[in-house]
Amino acid sequence: MEYILIFIAAVFVNNIVLAQFLGICPFLGVSKKVSTALGMTGAVTFVMVLATLVTFIVQKTILDPFNIGFMQTITFILIIAALVQMVEIILKKVSPALYQALGVFLPLITTNCAVLGVAIMVIQKEFNLLESIVFAASIAIGFGLALTIFAGIREQLNLVNVPKGMQGSPIALVTAGLLAMAFMGFSGIV
Repeated sequence: MEYILIFIAAVFVNNIVLAQFLGICPFLGVSKKVSTALGMTGAVTFVMVLATLVTFIVQKTILDPFNIGFMQTITFILIIAALVQMVEIILKKVSPALYQALGVFLPLITTNCAVLGVAIMVIQKEFNLLESIVFAASIAIGFGLALTIFAGIREQLNLVNVPKGMQGSPIALVTAGLLAMAFMGFSGIV
Protein backbone atom coordinates (compact mmCIF):
# COMPACT_ATOMS: atom_id res chain seq x y z
CA MET A 1 0.00 0.00 0.00
CA GLU A 2 2.90 2.36 0.76
CA TYR A 3 4.23 2.05 -2.79
CA ILE A 4 0.81 2.87 -4.24
CA LEU A 5 0.69 6.03 -2.11
CA ILE A 6 4.18 7.00 -3.28
CA PHE A 7 3.06 6.46 -6.89
CA ILE A 8 -0.16 8.48 -6.63
CA ALA A 9 1.54 11.30 -4.74
CA ALA A 10 4.43 11.53 -7.20
CA VAL A 11 2.37 11.31 -10.39
CA PHE A 12 -0.66 13.42 -9.56
CA VAL A 13 -0.46 15.32 -6.26
CA ASN A 14 3.18 16.45 -6.26
CA ASN A 15 3.82 16.40 -10.00
CA ILE A 16 7.45 17.38 -10.52
CA VAL A 17 6.65 19.89 -13.28
CA LEU A 18 3.23 21.25 -12.37
CA ALA A 19 3.47 21.35 -8.56
CA GLN A 20 7.19 21.56 -7.82
CA PHE A 21 8.21 23.47 -10.99
CA LEU A 22 11.28 21.34 -11.71
CA GLY A 23 12.08 20.36 -15.29
CA ILE A 24 10.38 23.35 -16.91
CA CYS A 25 12.98 23.70 -19.71
CA PRO A 26 12.21 20.35 -21.38
CA PHE A 27 8.53 20.76 -20.48
CA LEU A 28 8.28 23.91 -22.59
CA GLY A 29 10.94 23.03 -25.16
CA VAL A 30 10.00 19.49 -26.20
CA SER A 31 6.25 19.81 -25.96
CA LYS A 32 5.42 20.88 -29.50
CA LYS A 33 4.78 17.33 -30.73
CA VAL A 34 3.44 14.31 -28.84
CA SER A 35 5.96 11.96 -30.48
CA THR A 36 8.90 14.06 -29.29
CA ALA A 37 7.33 14.37 -25.84
CA LEU A 38 7.03 10.59 -25.59
CA GLY A 39 10.66 10.16 -26.64
CA MET A 40 11.81 12.68 -24.06
CA THR A 41 9.68 10.92 -21.46
CA GLY A 42 11.44 7.65 -22.19
CA ALA A 43 14.88 9.23 -21.99
CA VAL A 44 14.10 11.12 -18.77
CA THR A 45 12.55 8.01 -17.20
CA PHE A 46 15.59 5.90 -17.98
CA VAL A 47 18.04 8.53 -16.74
CA MET A 48 15.97 9.41 -13.66
CA VAL A 49 15.56 5.83 -12.45
CA LEU A 50 19.15 4.88 -13.19
CA ALA A 51 20.50 8.11 -11.65
CA THR A 52 18.41 7.58 -8.52
CA LEU A 53 19.68 4.02 -8.19
CA VAL A 54 23.33 4.96 -8.66
CA THR A 55 23.22 8.11 -6.53
CA PHE A 56 21.42 6.28 -3.72
CA ILE A 57 24.11 3.60 -3.68
CA VAL A 58 26.90 6.21 -3.80
CA GLN A 59 25.26 8.18 -0.97
CA LYS A 60 24.88 5.12 1.28
CA THR A 61 28.23 3.46 0.51
CA ILE A 62 30.60 6.39 0.06
CA LEU A 63 29.25 9.78 1.10
CA ASP A 64 27.56 8.78 4.39
CA PRO A 65 30.21 6.35 5.74
CA PHE A 66 33.06 8.79 5.05
CA ASN A 67 31.11 11.82 6.34
CA ILE A 68 31.45 13.70 3.06
CA GLY A 69 27.77 14.51 2.55
CA PHE A 70 28.76 18.04 1.55
CA MET A 71 29.96 16.50 -1.76
CA GLN A 72 26.45 15.24 -2.57
CA THR A 73 25.43 17.82 -5.15
CA ILE A 74 28.62 17.77 -7.22
CA THR A 75 28.82 13.98 -7.04
CA PHE A 76 25.21 13.58 -8.16
CA ILE A 77 25.71 16.07 -11.03
CA LEU A 78 28.73 14.12 -12.29
CA ILE A 79 26.84 10.82 -12.10
CA ILE A 80 23.84 12.27 -13.97
CA ALA A 81 26.09 13.78 -16.66
CA ALA A 82 27.75 10.42 -17.26
CA LEU A 83 24.39 8.64 -17.48
CA VAL A 84 23.03 11.19 -19.96
CA GLN A 85 26.07 10.69 -22.17
CA MET A 86 25.38 6.96 -22.10
CA VAL A 87 21.71 7.51 -23.08
CA GLU A 88 22.78 9.82 -25.89
CA ILE A 89 25.16 7.23 -27.32
CA ILE A 90 22.53 4.47 -27.07
CA LEU A 91 19.82 6.61 -28.72
CA LYS A 92 22.17 7.61 -31.53
CA LYS A 93 22.72 3.92 -32.34
CA VAL A 94 19.23 2.54 -31.64
CA SER A 95 16.92 5.35 -32.82
CA PRO A 96 18.60 8.04 -34.94
CA ALA A 97 15.22 9.62 -35.74
CA LEU A 98 14.39 10.11 -32.06
CA TYR A 99 17.94 11.30 -31.42
CA GLN A 100 17.49 13.98 -34.13
CA ALA A 101 14.00 14.90 -32.90
CA LEU A 102 15.21 15.48 -29.34
CA GLY A 103 18.10 17.57 -30.66
CA VAL A 104 19.60 19.90 -28.09
CA PHE A 105 17.16 18.82 -25.38
CA LEU A 106 18.77 15.42 -24.89
CA PRO A 107 22.02 16.87 -23.51
CA LEU A 108 19.87 19.23 -21.46
CA ILE A 109 18.74 16.25 -19.36
CA THR A 110 22.16 16.66 -17.76
CA THR A 111 21.06 20.02 -16.39
CA ASN A 112 17.42 19.01 -15.88
CA CYS A 113 16.86 19.96 -12.28
CA ALA A 114 14.10 17.32 -12.02
CA VAL A 115 16.63 14.50 -12.29
CA LEU A 116 18.94 16.04 -9.69
CA GLY A 117 15.95 17.00 -7.55
CA VAL A 118 14.66 13.43 -7.41
CA ALA A 119 18.10 12.06 -6.55
CA ILE A 120 18.34 14.50 -3.64
CA MET A 121 14.69 14.08 -2.55
CA VAL A 122 15.01 10.32 -2.03
CA ILE A 123 17.89 10.94 0.35
CA GLN A 124 16.03 13.72 2.19
CA LYS A 125 12.87 11.62 2.51
CA GLU A 126 15.00 8.74 3.85
CA PHE A 127 13.51 6.22 1.43
CA ASN A 128 14.99 2.75 1.20
CA LEU A 129 16.30 1.53 -2.17
CA LEU A 130 12.99 0.06 -3.40
CA GLU A 131 11.01 3.11 -2.31
CA SER A 132 13.57 5.30 -4.07
CA ILE A 133 13.17 3.40 -7.33
CA VAL A 134 9.36 3.51 -7.10
CA PHE A 135 9.52 7.22 -6.32
CA ALA A 136 11.86 7.96 -9.25
CA ALA A 137 9.78 5.91 -11.70
CA SER A 138 6.59 7.57 -10.45
CA ILE A 139 8.07 11.05 -10.77
CA ALA A 140 9.19 10.19 -14.31
CA ILE A 141 5.71 8.92 -15.17
CA GLY A 142 4.22 12.12 -13.77
CA PHE A 143 6.69 14.17 -15.79
CA GLY A 144 5.80 12.19 -18.90
CA LEU A 145 2.07 12.50 -18.26
CA ALA A 146 2.26 16.27 -17.88
CA LEU A 147 4.58 16.58 -20.90
CA THR A 148 2.40 14.41 -23.13
CA ILE A 149 -0.86 16.12 -22.15
CA PHE A 150 0.76 19.50 -22.70
CA ALA A 151 2.14 18.43 -26.09
CA GLY A 152 -1.30 17.18 -27.15
CA ILE A 153 -2.88 20.49 -26.17
CA ARG A 154 -0.18 22.45 -28.01
CA GLU A 155 -0.74 20.35 -31.15
CA GLN A 156 -4.46 21.16 -30.95
CA LEU A 157 -3.70 24.85 -30.42
CA ASN A 158 -1.91 24.88 -33.77
CA LEU A 159 -5.22 23.99 -35.41
CA VAL A 160 -7.24 26.85 -33.93
CA ASN A 161 -7.22 30.58 -34.47
CA VAL A 162 -5.25 32.01 -31.53
CA PRO A 163 -5.03 35.83 -31.35
CA LYS A 164 -1.74 37.11 -32.75
CA GLY A 165 -0.50 38.49 -29.42
CA MET A 166 -1.06 35.13 -27.72
CA GLN A 167 0.59 32.88 -30.32
CA GLY A 168 3.66 30.89 -29.32
CA SER A 169 5.03 31.23 -25.81
CA PRO A 170 2.19 33.26 -24.27
CA ILE A 171 -0.52 30.70 -25.03
CA ALA A 172 1.87 27.90 -24.00
CA LEU A 173 2.44 29.50 -20.60
CA VAL A 174 -1.28 30.13 -20.07
CA THR A 175 -1.97 26.51 -21.02
CA ALA A 176 0.73 25.28 -18.62
CA GLY A 177 -0.84 27.34 -15.84
CA LEU A 178 -4.28 25.90 -16.54
CA LEU A 179 -2.82 22.38 -16.61
CA ALA A 180 -1.12 23.03 -13.25
CA MET A 181 -4.44 24.20 -11.81
CA ALA A 182 -6.11 21.05 -13.12
CA PHE A 183 -3.51 18.90 -11.37
CA MET A 184 -4.11 20.86 -8.16
CA GLY A 185 -7.50 19.14 -8.10
CA PHE A 186 -5.69 15.98 -7.01
CA SER A 187 -4.38 17.61 -3.84
CA GLY A 188 -5.79 16.08 -0.72
CA ILE A 189 -5.92 12.56 -2.16
CA VAL A 190 -2.72 11.50 -0.40
